[in-house]
Amino acid sequence: MTDRFDPVLHPPARLQIATVLANVDTVEFSRLREITGVSDSVLSKHLSALSEAGYIALKKAALDGRQRTWVSFTRPGRKAFAAHVGALNALVRHAEQAISGQ
Repeated sequence: MTDRFDPVLHPPARLQIATVLANVDTVEFSRLREITGVSDSVLSKHLSALSEAGYIALKKAALDGRQRTWVSFTRPGRKAFAAHVGALNALVRHAEQAISGQ
């Protein structure tokens, strides 16, 4: 197997975040918190790691009198996620071959 996992994207909560972002243009912090089931501080740490890697963009804006954070994929983030999913798919193919005895 030559495909490599991306250690920035591999933790389960980050995979959940990336999967959501692959399907939308932007998502609010609170929605990601609901989906991942983690606390605000844990989600913030995951988003910081993704942001530092250049995989996401964070935008803060007031909405309904409250400060909100919106998250979106960057082009490099989307590309890294696609490569990571490819590596996961390769792993699954290899596992299926081993299970079937090929």
